[in-house]
Amino acid sequence: MAVALALLMLVPDPAPKPVTVAATAPRVRVVQPNFPQEAVRSPGYDERLLDRQIELSGTPGPAPRLVVWPEGTVNFYLEDGYPFDWYQASPSLMRARIASVLGPRDVALVGGTALNFGRDRQLQGAGNSVFALTPDTRIIGRYDKAHLVPGGEYLPMRSILQPLGLSRLVMGDIDFAPGPGPAAITLPGYGSVGMQICYEIIFSGQVVDRAHRPAVLFNPSNDAWFGTWGPPQHLAQARLRATEEGLPILRATPTGISAVIDAAGALVATIPANRADAIEVPLPAPHAPTLFARIGNWMALLAIVLLSALAIAIRRRAR
Repeated sequence: MAVALALLMLVPDPAPKPVTVAATAPRVRVVQPNFPQEAVRSPGYDERLLDRQIELSGTPGPAPRLVVWPEGTVNFYLEDGYPFDWYQASPSLMRARIASVLGPRDVALVGGTALNFGRDRQLQGAGNSVFALTPDTRIIGRYDKAHLVPGGEYLPMRSILQPLGLSRLVMGDIDFAPGPGPAAITLPGYGSVGMQICYEIIFSGQVVDRAHRPAVLFNPSNDAWFGTWGPPQHLAQARLRATEEGLPILRATPTGISAVIDAAGALVATIPANRADAIEVPLPAPHAPTLFARIGNWMALLAIVLLSALAIAIRRRAR
């Protein structure tokens, strides 16, 4: 019995049989602008990056498209309602520029920064965010990154470390504020799309809102920081999450490796590192919830118990 249960733990849920995809079935277009991190301070960077991503977003077709951009690559504020002097450009104009590449049934998911103000109109914090944008320039959803990088996205113990001159570890004087955790945005024509920004995807068992299971996960990232070895490792982690959860994952990064991953963890399409390009493919379907998706990291404990029982049984039998 223990042997059978242990083997069962190692067998993935059966994948659905391949189906023919209609020409009008929803598609995803992943954009990789290939702007290296060292270009951030160059003149006109924000405009050039925006123009590159708009160019790579293609044109509408007969099928609805989910157009996805990388983490933090829209460096203009998109939300209305901030104090006027915070804007570099009109947020409605910025949204209109992005929406100009969307067809009537398309939706864009773009990475940018949100600002949080108090009642006194003083800035309290910022969000490393994903915005869902419709063709009529409306923002219909926003996700804020929950797992923030200490020293990169916020300064721990700022009241102590800043007087010591350590605030230079983070860009700017305002910390990012964490979001509430795994969440999804419901998009017209696509259903529930879960969000995991950058290295949030590495946290096994913490990438999905269990009460509201999405149909796909979006993982925008900026892997330009991590040299040659980081991007392949990050992609491998995302593939493992897809296998665990039985969900396809969309990865958009500024410099690669961007990818569409199916619900079995296989690579449907990729853009290699250091190339400006886009991929457009049918949106992969999710699998039924896997055993891991149902019990989470308790599965590891269960596997330990079952394998320990198996080892004890084998040893007793050998006596």
